[in-house]
Amino acid sequence: MGLLAVARGQVQGVSFRYFILSKARSLGLKGYVRNLPEGRSVEVVAEGEREGLEELMGHLDQGPPGADVQGVDVRWTEASGRYEDFRIVYRIPVERPRNSISRAI
Repeated sequence: MGLLAVARGQVQGVSFRYFILSKARSLGLKGYVRNLPEGRSVEVVAEGEREGLEELMGHLDQGPPGADVQGVDVRWTEASGRYEDFRIVYRIPVERPRNSISRAI
């Protein structure tokens, strides 16, 4: 089972990603957490047992001390199985088509 969530509010600059990282790993979940570029939200992609995902949702609602979570948008998904662990992602790499060509100019 998978979960895509976006926590909104004062969630950047308050150790929110590290808080979610710790909770997700303790629940045996896989996926990632990252700041979104607009500066007021954090995205979480998590996969694992539904019970663990539901517990993680409770942590998303509250956040660490200093956070002020105004809302959390949640969407349940199918697990992709592509994550080996849970980590903080600092940027998402752009996937290139397999037949693309890179060249230096």
